[in-house]
Amino acid sequence: MKIADFPLDIQPYIIPEPKGVLFYKCLGCSAEFPIDKPLYVCPECNNVLLIYDRHVKSLKNIPGKTWQKIFDFRKILKIPAFKGIYRFHEFIGSCIPENSIVYLGEGNTPVIEANNNLQQKIGIRFFYKNDGQNPSGSFKDRGMASALSNVKYLIDQNFVSDIIAICASTGDTSAAAALYASYLHPYVKSAVLLPHNKVTPQQLSQPLGSGAKVFEIPGVFDDCMKIVENLSEKYSVVLLNSKNPWRILGQESYAYEIAQDFDYNMTGKVIVVPIGNAGNISAIMNGFIKFFDAGIIDVLPKIIGVQSEHADPVFKYYQKDKHNRHFKPVNVKPSIAQAAMIGNPVSMPRVIHLTEQYNKLAGADRVFFVQVTEQSIMEWYLKANRNGHITCTQGGECLAGLVKAVNHKIVSKDETAIVDATAHALKFSNFQNLYFEQKLPDAFNIKHNSDFVNLPSLIMPDKGMPVPSQDHRLGPGEFKGFVSDISRKIALKLNLKGIL
Repeated sequence: MKIADFPLDIQPYIIPEPKGVLFYKCLGCSAEFPIDKPLYVCPECNNVLLIYDRHVKSLKNIPGKTWQKIFDFRKILKIPAFKGIYRFHEFIGSCIPENSIVYLGEGNTPVIEANNNLQQKIGIRFFYKNDGQNPSGSFKDRGMASALSNVKYLIDQNFVSDIIAICASTGDTSAAAALYASYLHPYVKSAVLLPHNKVTPQQLSQPLGSGAKVFEIPGVFDDCMKIVENLSEKYSVVLLNSKNPWRILGQESYAYEIAQDFDYNMTGKVIVVPIGNAGNISAIMNGFIKFFDAGIIDVLPKIIGVQSEHADPVFKYYQKDKHNRHFKPVNVKPSIAQAAMIGNPVSMPRVIHLTEQYNKLAGADRVFFVQVTEQSIMEWYLKANRNGHITCTQGGECLAGLVKAVNHKIVSKDETAIVDATAHALKFSNFQNLYFEQKLPDAFNIKHNSDFVNLPSLIMPDKGMPVPSQDHRLGPGEFKGFVSDISRKIALKLNLKGIL
């Protein structure tokens, strides 16, 4: 569709121009810093940062309904830079020019309504947002598209050169970081730190395939994170964990897409997300706040943050009376929601700041936190995938959290939930296989239920009958007998009835 064919009132806005004046702001001492070099914590007080736009008030000069039209028509543009998260350019990276935007197909992930069977089990209408259908197979691509677009912008402006990008990961971050960094090869090289034997084989293969230098470290993710923080403080590297505020900007697109998917009507909507390093829930809150301030939505949806009992520092913080809250990291235990197995989330200050702001704007508590068992995560993960979804274990964690929220009347049965499936099911299929084979270690605290077990059945011909192989093909008569024999045995297994 050509620009001339768009409605006249939005034609001037369809192709966004880099007009924003962005800056880092510390959530501790409120100090402000320019964005002409990478910055991850406040140089003055070492607290985390968020990115703000000095021109943000000008966004209100365009009515909310007009913004809706802009985004809806921009969605059909054929310009790659604006097909993904930068469809919402003015709200994400408003200073980034089109030629600095890195687009690998991220964003626009589908919202799939759960089938009737699953909705009846939960007792509420709900949808999965399949962020596993991003390029590297997880929601992390949203933040990486933003972070690497910022890197390319800095390179294009001759602010930096010879970039080494580094991150700690439970799997998905490393896959996304390595993929997006490799797209900017040879200007950017990447290195990732992973906790030894705590990343699935599928996830490990991704940064290796993208050419990243991969270092496995004894311990857990939190230990890896301390090392990359130390490296970013002492050496000239670009940190790609969600401590990087550009990651938060990109992940805000999740909120913007949900608003657009539901025609900007957030009344009665509930967003359910898992909490690992707390960057995603921070981004989602910030995204809805921005849309609310600009008049694009007129209601802030409920947000439910979910944590496993084996990694629940945020939940424990909000269990305390608000006058006696003091954040305390926890020592994590093994969790099948492996990507959320983080005991000291770096974005905790953002969660505290944005939760207070979100609830204040809403005029009531709209952000809630629930804790779920490993058993419930495993079972809802399997139930979701048996009902037409492709959800990861974190998606199972979210569904278990929705069940908990409904049972505790945090969510009413006349509301509609959007549940986050953060990664593709194939990334975590080894947990399913271990469960089916009854080989999950005791540390996961998951009991095996035979109702969920599904294993392949090897069907062999009767003893003495010829068996085909790739190297030895059967003759016509022998093969006909083989087909007949195996078909009969499968029919018996399936209780098939003959054709009359």
